[in-house]
Amino acid sequence: MANRIKIYTVSQVNSLIKEILEDTLPGRLTIAGEITNWKLAASGHAYFSLKDEKNAVLPCAMWKGRFSKVRFEPENGLAVLATGSIDVYVPRGRYHFIVDKLIPAGIGALQLAFEQMKQKLQAQGLFDEAYKKPLPAYPQRIGILTSESGAAVHDIRDSIHNRWPCARLFLYPVPVQGEGAAEEVAAALKDINKRNRDLRLDVLIVGRGGGSLEDLWAFNEEVLARAIFDSKIPVISAVGHEIDTTIADLVADARASTPTKAGVVAVPDMQEVLGQLAGMKSRLQGQARAQLRLARQNLETVLASAVFRNPLLPIHNREQQLDEVGTRLGELVKEMLTKARQKLSASYEQIIRIEPHRLLGRKMVDLNNLQNRTSTAIRAIINRCRIQFTAQANRLEGLNPKSVLQRGYSITTGKKTGLLVRKPEDVRIGDLLMTELAHENLIESKVTKK
Repeated sequence: MANRIKIYTVSQVNSLIKEILEDTLPGRLTIAGEITNWKLAASGHAYFSLKDEKNAVLPCAMWKGRFSKVRFEPENGLAVLATGSIDVYVPRGRYHFIVDKLIPAGIGALQLAFEQMKQKLQAQGLFDEAYKKPLPAYPQRIGILTSESGAAVHDIRDSIHNRWPCARLFLYPVPVQGEGAAEEVAAALKDINKRNRDLRLDVLIVGRGGGSLEDLWAFNEEVLARAIFDSKIPVISAVGHEIDTTIADLVADARASTPTKAGVVAVPDMQEVLGQLAGMKSRLQGQARAQLRLARQNLETVLASAVFRNPLLPIHNREQQLDEVGTRLGELVKEMLTKARQKLSASYEQIIRIEPHRLLGRKMVDLNNLQNRTSTAIRAIINRCRIQFTAQANRLEGLNPKSVLQRGYSITTGKKTGLLVRKPEDVRIGDLLMTELAHENLIESKVTKK
C-alpha cells in the first residue's frame, strides 16, 4: 500500500507555525523601530507597526493594561524601543509583536512625556501671564496642600511664621507621590475653591520636597495642571529643589523654587513692613508739621488784615456805595421825567397848531358830499339795469312758444311720443293726445276719426 499523504487543515498549519516560532525565538525581544500606522482603539488597546531604515514593517499590538502605564503619548514617526514577544493569530494566519513595554529611543519616557505635556498646555494658553492672578500683598489665611508627614509642610510653616507670624495656616493633607496622587490634589483644590466663601483663604501653596522625576511626576499630570489653572484662589507652586521644574510650576500663579522659599513668595517680611510703616509715619508727621506751620502763618496773615482790625469797615463801605447808587438813581429819574415833560409839551404845541377840530369839520363835509354823490350814482345804475332787465324779459316773453296760449291757442302732442302734432298724418286712429292750454291746463283725448 502506497504511503498515505497526511493532510493538514489551515488552523493546524497556523498552529504549527506558532509553536515553531515560540520554540525558536527568544521568549522576550526588544526591537528598535519607528512607529507607523498608530491607532488607539475605543477599547484602550493600541495597534501600530514598527518600521526600520530598510522599510521593513512589523505589526504590533499593546493591550490596554500595559498601555495605561505608558507616560508619554506615542505618535507616528517616533523612534521607540518595544519589548515583548511574537505571537501568531491562528484564525487569520498572521503574526504580530505583542508589546509589554514601550519607551522612547534616546530619551527617557518621563522626560518625553513632560515635554509633550508642556507643549500641549502651552499651546492651549495655560502658561500665559495674562491668566495669572496677582498674589495678595498681606495675606492672613493661607492654605497648604502637601503631605502631613513630609518635611515640606514644616519648611513652609517655618518660612511663613519667621516672616509673617500674623498669618493663619490651614493644612490640607494630600498624597504627593504615587499613582492617583495628582487626582487627589486636584480634587482637594476644587473642594477648597468650592468652600472658600466660608474658608476665606487668601492664597494656596501646593508642593512637596525634592525627589526624582518619577517622584515628582504627580505635579506633571494634566488633571492637576487644569485644577491649578481653574482655581479662583491664587496658587503658589513649591515643588522639589532649585533645579526642578514641573508643569505645576509653569501653570501656577507664582512659583517658589523650594518649599522653604514658599514663605518668601507668599508673605511679606514683617520687619520690612514695620520699617516701611515707620518711614511712612515719619513722612506723615513731617507733612503734618509743615501743614500746621503753613496754616498758622495763614491765620496770622488773616488776623493782621484790616477786616479783623475793623470788622464793620466792609459794611460801612457797602452802605456808602449804596447811598451813592441811590443818589445817582434819583438824579437819573428826575432827568428822565424832565425830558419826557419837554417832549409832551412840544407834541401838544404841534397838535394845537394843526387845529384838529377844524380839519375834522372839513373832512366831515367832504365825507357827506362823497356819500351823496355815491347814493345818486348807485340809484342811476339801478334804474338803468331795471330798464334793461324789463326789455330783455319782454323779448324773452315774445320768443316763448307758450305765450300764444294766453291768446286762445293750444299745443297738441302725442301722449306716448311727446311729439308735436302738426298735421293729420302725425297721428293714427286710437292714439292718445295731450292738449296744453293756458295756465298749464291739460286735456287728454283719443283720435277716433281723421
